[in-house]
Amino acid sequence: MSRIGRAPIAIPEGVTVDIKNNNVTVKGKLGSLSCEVVPSISVAVEENHILCARHSDVKTERALHGLTRALINNMVVGVTKGYEKALIISGVGYKAAVAGNKLTMNIGFSHPVEILAPEGISFVQAAPLEIVVKGIDKQLVGQTAATIKAVKKVEPYHGYGIHYKDEVVVRKEGKTAGK
Repeated sequence: MSRIGRAPIAIPEGVTVDIKNNNVTVKGKLGSLSCEVVPSISVAVEENHILCARHSDVKTERALHGLTRALINNMVVGVTKGYEKALIISGVGYKAAVAGNKLTMNIGFSHPVEILAPEGISFVQAAPLEIVVKGIDKQLVGQTAATIKAVKKVEPYHGYGIHYKDEVVVRKEGKTAGK
C-alpha cells in the first residue's frame, strides 16, 4: 500500500469536513475548499481523522491513492494556515507596487506590467522589491507566483529578473579581455 495514502489526516479544531457523492469539502477559519475524488478511492471521517482507501491494487488506483490523500491534506492545511510564496524582483531601476488586488511592476519594459490577483489570492508587498503571494489553495498560489516569475526570467550574467526568495540564482561569468 501507499505510505502516503495510508497515513491518516488529523482534523484540527475548527475545521469541518463534509463528504458527499465523491466530493470532499473542507471548511476552516480562512475559508472553504472542495475537491472531487475519483470513485475508486473511498474517503471517510473517523475519530477526527480523514482516511483514504482504495478498492483494488490496479496501478492507476495505487497512484491516485496517495494523490487523493495529499490533495485533501493540502486543503486542510490551506484552510487552517494558508499558503504563501515570496518573490524577489532584482534589477537596477526595477519597482513594484501593490494596490488592492493589482500588482504593477516596472521591470525594464517600455510599459508597466500589471497582474490582477485571481479570486482567493492576495498580494502583499513585504519590502520595496519583495512580493508575497498568499492564499488558501496551494495550487493557485503556486501557479500565480509562477505566472509572475515568468514575466521576467532571471538573466544569468547580472541576475536581473524575478525569482523566488529561497531560489538560488546561478550566475555565469562574463567575458574576459584576451591578450
